[in-house]
Amino acid sequence: MKRVFITLCTFFFFCTVYSQKTPEGLFINSKAPDFKAKDQSGLEVHLKDLLKKGEVVLVFYRGQWCPYCYRELKRLADSVQQIIAKGATLVAVTPEKPASINTTIEKTSATYSILYDKGLKIMKAYDVAFEVDGNTLTRYRNTGIDIEANNGENGKYLPVPAVFIIDKQSTIRYRYFEPNYKKRPSVKEILDNL
Repeated sequence: MKRVFITLCTFFFFCTVYSQKTPEGLFINSKAPDFKAKDQSGLEVHLKDLLKKGEVVLVFYRGQWCPYCYRELKRLADSVQQIIAKGATLVAVTPEKPASINTTIEKTSATYSILYDKGLKIMKAYDVAFEVDGNTLTRYRNTGIDIEANNGENGKYLPVPAVFIIDKQSTIRYRYFEPNYKKRPSVKEILDNL
């Protein structure tokens, strides 16, 4: 009887743990959800308006505290003119508060729009948001990274690092979605897909 009870408890524990939805990211040929948000300058960025000008390269990143995000955003900042020359607009999205976005801009010299995803609306629409578990939050805190303080009302959520290229018809033509946050697409790969 004790063995059955332990087996049932274990089963229900794993069901609860794995019942959380794992993000998959939108797939190629999906319709890109429209969004509106303010960038670091306080300007409202509206996807449908950007698409009138050309394709949009939409980048989701974890935060200014992430060295892998920093390197990706710096490479993009250094290559933004090549993206613009292809007729595209580069936009980055983060769950971090605007003060942290300012730190990102200082570190990377980014001139493209970086959006604070208040309420995680964009991240959820593109199916990249996930809740960071307690053990991981503790490990980050022990190294001086407080995700919840950085994110404010967005709490303990981060995006899976992802890049989507959206064409003028609001269709996703390219997707890079990688749960291993250490891997990012090269600028060349992004440019080759514009």
